[in-house]
Amino acid sequence: MSNQQPLPLGRRPTHRLYRVVGEGRSAIWTPIGAAWPNRDGMGFSVNCDMVPLNGRIVMRLITPREDAEVIGGQQ
Repeated sequence: MSNQQPLPLGRRPTHRLYRVVGEGRSAIWTPIGAAWPNRDGMGFSVNCDMVPLNGRIVMRLITPREDAEVIGGQQ
C-alpha cells in the first residue's frame, strides 16, 4: 500500500523536489517529491514523499536530463 497522494487528473509535475546535503560538486541530491503550478498561476501544489530533518530542500524545473538521471538511478 502506498501513502502517496494521487496527482490531479491530467496534470504532470513541472518541478522536482530534492534534499541537498553539502555544497558544490560533493553535494548529495536525493529526490523527495514533486510540484506543479496551481491553475491560477499564483503558487504550487507540492507532494513530498519524505520531509528531511537536515540539509535543504531545492525545487528544480524538470528537464529531460533530470528525468533520465532519476529513471536510470544516477544522480
